[in-house]
Amino acid sequence: MSNLLIPSTSRRGFLSGAAALAAGAALPGGALAKAPLANSQVPYYYRFGLGQAEVTVVSDGPLPLGDPGSSFLGLPKEQVYGLLETNFLAKDNVVLEQNIPIVNFGDRLVMFDTGMGFSKAFGPTTGRLLKSMQEAGIDPASIDAIVCSHAHIDHTGGICSAEGKPNFPNAQIYISQVDHDYWLDDARLGTPFKAFGDHARANLRPVRDRIVFFKDGQEFLPGITAISAPGHSPGHTIFNVSSGGKSFVFLGDLTHHPILLTENPRVEFAYDWDPKMSVQSRVKLLTMLAEQKTPVMSYHFAWPGFGNLAKAGDGFRYYPAAMQMLRG
Repeated sequence: MSNLLIPSTSRRGFLSGAAALAAGAALPGGALAKAPLANSQVPYYYRFGLGQAEVTVVSDGPLPLGDPGSSFLGLPKEQVYGLLETNFLAKDNVVLEQNIPIVNFGDRLVMFDTGMGFSKAFGPTTGRLLKSMQEAGIDPASIDAIVCSHAHIDHTGGICSAEGKPNFPNAQIYISQVDHDYWLDDARLGTPFKAFGDHARANLRPVRDRIVFFKDGQEFLPGITAISAPGHSPGHTIFNVSSGGKSFVFLGDLTHHPILLTENPRVEFAYDWDPKMSVQSRVKLLTMLAEQKTPVMSYHFAWPGFGNLAKAGDGFRYYPAAMQMLRG
């Protein structure tokens, strides 16, 4: 170390102190920091402001899809694996999040989608919504409205318990009538999507008297406007959420993955009701959101799923927003 950096009068003290530290570290019984492993994680919720409203994102838990080569179609499997590896993501198992925003408008609490609920069709890590809400200090009875992007298992699954009891006793349920009627139709029972129909029935039939249907372009609740985005499901819908001059769009299942379906929006997804229509909706609406620079909340992107989109070649780039750890 240069004498220009440490005055000669203190240099000898610095060196002798360093030597003593080194000697102490080498001695048996020296100061070695030890602590038990925590083996736990922070609570699964995150809050941020939106104009005059407050958004609390809670999680229903990670949802593993398994082999991405079987779920994301239209590209050779090796190319799908390569895209994941290039972005430092596992190529053997795509794991999606389930980010559920609860918006406190001051006079009402509105929740968007409800996770898998009691179904374990995608493994044991899902079904965490009620626990996450408890960690966030939100009573299920305080939810005034549940807005559903569509009626698939991982979006309406938490509305009722396995016994058919509503988990949110004071909430009205908002959903597209097209999606509601399609998934509750008896015709679904003899198809590969039977499980989706069964779960839609289990969660929507017990609350039929609370269901309200919205239309495309309708501001069906103050600050919440429906935007039709069919393809993944017949009546799949995304929503513009606004307060005090600020807004974001809740994407539902417009895109499930920031690389495979956002940077490559023409790739098809195996769980889509109509893959071609889904691609058309995805390209059209992601283009609109990127051009308007509208922030987005993605249901399935990495926690907590809030960020922005920009055009990038033939696709789009997702830019996660920094988490606001200090507020006020």
